[in-house]
This record gives sequence, C-alpha cells and structure tokens, in this order.
Amino acid sequence: MADHGHRITAAIACHVARAGGTVDQLTRLLLHPDHEGGRHAQIIELRSGQARVRAYIERVWASASAEVAATVAVGSRHGAHEDLVVLREQIETTSWRGERGRTALRVLRAHLNFAETAGGRLHAASERQAAEEAGISRQTLRNAYEAVLKPGGWLRRLRVGHGTEGSTWYLGNGLTPPSPSRTGTSQCPPDEALGEWSTPETDVAPETEGESQAGNSPAENATQVAAPGQWSTAETEASPDVDSRVIGRLMANDAFARAALGSSALMVIGALHANPGQSAAELVTSSSVSRATVYRTLQRLHRHGLVQRDDSAWTLTPRALEGTGVPGPQAVTEPGPGWDGLAAAYRTTGIAKARKAFHAAERAAYRAALAALAEHRTPALTIVRDGVTVLVPAQRADEIPAHWHAPDGSVLDPVTHRPVPGWRIATDGRLILHSPGDQLTYEELVAANTLALQSWETAA
Repeated sequence: MADHGHRITAAIACHVARAGGTVDQLTRLLLHPDHEGGRHAQIIELRSGQARVRAYIERVWASASAEVAATVAVGSRHGAHEDLVVLREQIETTSWRGERGRTALRVLRAHLNFAETAGGRLHAASERQAAEEAGISRQTLRNAYEAVLKPGGWLRRLRVGHGTEGSTWYLGNGLTPPSPSRTGTSQCPPDEALGEWSTPETDVAPETEGESQAGNSPAENATQVAAPGQWSTAETEASPDVDSRVIGRLMANDAFARAALGSSALMVIGALHANPGQSAAELVTSSSVSRATVYRTLQRLHRHGLVQRDDSAWTLTPRALEGTGVPGPQAVTEPGPGWDGLAAAYRTTGIAKARKAFHAAERAAYRAALAALAEHRTPALTIVRDGVTVLVPAQRADEIPAHWHAPDGSVLDPVTHRPVPGWRIATDGRLILHSPGDQLTYEELVAANTLALQSWETAA
C-alpha cells in the first residue's frame, strides 16, 4: 500500500510539474482533506508530522521536475517518429555487455519495432510476439525483462494482457545502465604486452606534464599513465555504436540462434555496418563484446564469407546483408550460402518455425479455455444405473439438443434414438431424473428427513 501510494503521489507531482505548478501548490493539493489522491501524504503527516511530510513532498517534487524536464512533449505522429529515432540512437550508443545484455538488446529492439508500427512509445504486444520477433524463447525474454530492461528503465509493462489482448508496454529512456551478466569475472587482468580492452571503469587517467616519454606511441603513453590497477588504451575514448536496424532484421533468423552464430555476431555485424573498416580493438568498444569473443566471432564470420579483412580493418562483405533489405557495400557478384545455409550448417534450421508452432498451440489452448469459461461449461457428469454407466445430458435447457426431445416428453438416446429410462423433460425444458426416492409419500419423506437429522447429530 505504501508503494502504491508513493506511485500515486509521484504521478500527481508529475502532472503538477507539467502544468507549470509549484511545490507549494502540490503540497496544498496533496494535504487537502477531500483529495483522495493525497491519502499517502496525509497518512505521513498524521504519523510523523508536518516537517516530515513536507520533506517527503519536496523530494517527490524534485524527482518529478527532473523527469518532466527530461521529457519532450509529442504532439503529432511525425513528432512521435522523431522521438523514436532519438530513442533508437540512444539504444545504439549504449553498452550492452555480456550475453544477458545482448539478449536484452534483442528484446528491446523487438519492442522498438512494435512501437514504430504503433506510432509511439506506448504499444501493445504479447510475450509470444516479442519472443518470435527477437528470436528467443519466452522464458529468456522474461529473464531479460526482469533482470535488465525493467530495472534499467528501458521498458515497462503498464497492463498485463488477458484473453486475446496483448500486454501494454511503454519504452523508457534507460535511466540506468544495463546490469552485467555476472557481478564478477573469472578473467585475469590483461598483460600490457597483450593489448587492452575497454570497460566503463577503466577510463584513461589525465596525463601530466613530463610523464610522456619520447618515442612512445599514444597507446603506450596511455598505458603508462593509467592509475595503478587500471588497464586502458586510446580506444577507451570511443563509445558503443551499432546499427540496431540491421540487428532487428536479422535476430529472428535461425542462423543467429544461441547454438549458431549467436548474439555476439549480431553485435559485430551491427557495429561494422554502422562504421565499416574497424579493427578488432575498436570493435571491442563499438560492439560491447569482450576482446576474446570479438576475435572468435570475426574468425567465424570470416570463415562463412560474411566479413573481409584489409590489413587490420574489418568490413562486411556484400553477401552479409542478403535478404535484410539493407543495401550492402556493393553489388553482390557471386552467390553466398545464405542465412538458410548457415542455419543448416549449424543444425538450427526450423527453430523459429517450431517456436511459432509451439506458441500457436499455446494460443489455441488458451483461447479454447477462455471460450469454455465464457460459456460456463462443466465437465461431463455420469451416473451408474443397474451396473451401466449413463452419461447425464446437459443440465441447462438451452444446451439440450433438439434431437434428444421425444414427443411424449422423454429423452432420446443420441446413439440408439430410443427413450432413456428415468429421464423426462419438464414443461420449462429442464431435465428430470425419476428415481425410487421420487415415489415416496409425504410421511415417508418426513421419516427419511428425521433419520438423516439423527445420523447427522450422532456424527457431530
């Protein structure tokens, strides 16, 4: 209840800030006894006093003002698309490290596709749709949402879907960086002679006068002036930069399943399409992939003819973007294996198709259950009479088929078309089952009732 009340208070504060109000107006609004929305603040005032509640309102007001100042009002469809372009650029320049981060990027890119179709950050999509769009399982999508996107402020579920309606989602600005796949690392600190890879914690220390040695390269100087315990190179000045449009069009392909090329290949291809001619060291930063994984991914892509090397610079080959709708570096001169061929080589052909079929079966079963619930269906009822199991017809009059009715009021067996002994149809259409107990007289019924009461009291 306290968390819910705080959310209501924050929403009211954002509305007042957007309308150009002040913190004093917000305080009077929340503390007004007739204002139900200020119940949370009023409870704090009763329990802790005016000073405590005013400090709380000021904190909420500061957060609301900062949130409103950081947002841009969208008044048209064109403005909504411009806002999504800005969000896409922000996503592309964010470091998505680790397998969990790269999976979260695929999920976020899928929701960005839905948002572009809907024309704004607010959109509707089911978990199955997002999983099929991202090319991952539904459970993996949930893990990415709960562990990275929701805590990082990138994606929020406003309403859970029910029935045939999908969930309602809203794309955020990502106020916090994505959490890494692990809290620690098993890698040893790199040796200076082996080169470096950049991390957010290893920024280059400012070089002071007299520390730079003559004849050393800038990268060597950067290594020498780094603080103790830090390893850094000139590449740390670069920032992540990938083309998420290419990632969004390739990620659902079977060739990029976990057992095939994987998400690291998506990141490398997206980084090379955004900035061709990068070295392996530069790709470490631009693709947010570790140094060892970059080298393995480049060798794998080179083996399949998807990237080519000119000295130390790597670029995409013309066949790398076949079937994506994105123009390649030049015209394709010779046919390549294609994405289907790569999926067949890794034995991942049909994963996306099987996932869609599984989701379709789940949808069909779920909708059938909803239809049965809406029609108030009950399990079939059977009774045993004279050692024979008899199926009890539907008890609702509107569910009794017409071919079960006999002219004399009896019920016809649907198989033999003969009257079923004991069953009758009343004048209101209801079914009546005549049993031996129905032939008792009034005195016999009273005696049976008395005997039942005595048995009940004895058991009690």
